[in-house]
Amino acid sequence: MIEVKEIQPTKKELRKFTQFQVDLYDGNPYYVPPLLMDEYQTLSPLENPASEFCEQALFMAYRDGRPVGRIAGIINHQVNKDHHSKNARFGFLDFTDDHEVSAALFGAVEKWARSKGMNKLIGPLGFTDLDHEGMLVDGFNELSTMATIYNYPYYPEHMERLGFKKESDWVEFLMEVPEKIPERYNRIADIVKEKYGLRVLKYKSRKRVKREYGHALFHLINEAYKNLYQYSKLSERQIEYYIDQYLGLLNLDLLTLIVDRHDKLVGVGISMPSMSRALQKSKGRLFPTGWYHLLKGLKGKNDRVDLLLVAVHPDYQNKGANALLFQDLVPYYVANGYKYAESNPELETNAKVQSQWSYFNTRQHRRRRSFSKKL
Repeated sequence: MIEVKEIQPTKKELRKFTQFQVDLYDGNPYYVPPLLMDEYQTLSPLENPASEFCEQALFMAYRDGRPVGRIAGIINHQVNKDHHSKNARFGFLDFTDDHEVSAALFGAVEKWARSKGMNKLIGPLGFTDLDHEGMLVDGFNELSTMATIYNYPYYPEHMERLGFKKESDWVEFLMEVPEKIPERYNRIADIVKEKYGLRVLKYKSRKRVKREYGHALFHLINEAYKNLYQYSKLSERQIEYYIDQYLGLLNLDLLTLIVDRHDKLVGVGISMPSMSRALQKSKGRLFPTGWYHLLKGLKGKNDRVDLLLVAVHPDYQNKGANALLFQDLVPYYVANGYKYAESNPELETNAKVQSQWSYFNTRQHRRRRSFSKKL
């Protein structure tokens, strides 16, 4: 018999909730754990600024007293208001290959969502787009990344059995880093700089980046992503939170800012060395020795770089401004010995974004999906 318990977001209970995922994938060579400290903060309403407009319920499933599954129910009231919808989200989903378990978990979330007046369940999604989203449906034998969900191949089959349908797909690409910038990219970048008065900014000081463009960077993300699937606009409190949490960790060689004639930010590209192997070795923990593996991942030899974020203002999205990003970044990739670059998930319908990879040797190596079900 399966017992489902609602989990309170205390430190002790959140440890159990987050640790279940790590234990479930123990020994899987493709799974990359999240940094558990970040996941605690995301799931704590006291620490996550998205709690201003989101509510949540966490559930764990047990068989004979042993944990066999977990799920979060989330309602993003801001997105629902913007889209005139009554959607609940599910996320942070993991379960053993047991249909009783998956049915019990979704039964609990569906009951909770209906009690809140919701009429549709969608996911996997987080509180906002800076959380992990999308269930892997293809590419199970590819090493995952720190920014994406990995799940076993049986997950999608369970979703279909439970009556969920495809809502939206994302695709991901692995690119070979060229020895030099593709000539056509160079030409486009030079023309765009001349025609629109754009230029690339590089920094030596993280504090200066925060001071001069920290807020502008996240406001640009809001503007560039506002029409994407289920996008949740970042609040001022969230922007302050992300500035404090993440901008201090950036490798400034791998940060590219594009500004116009008036020094207004119109494009940004953020990359970082792949942390996949380091997170596997640390099992997502900083202590007692995880910090060593993570530091080595940031500073040590690595042949893979993750394109964490690319955002271009809508006024410049069809004008070749993204060519400036790669004109700047490719030489740094080569100098650092990166052989491959990972794209972040891109909506399969986003032809504008995918067209930028056409000048590189690439392969689509993963696909992930958001599912939906009427309540």
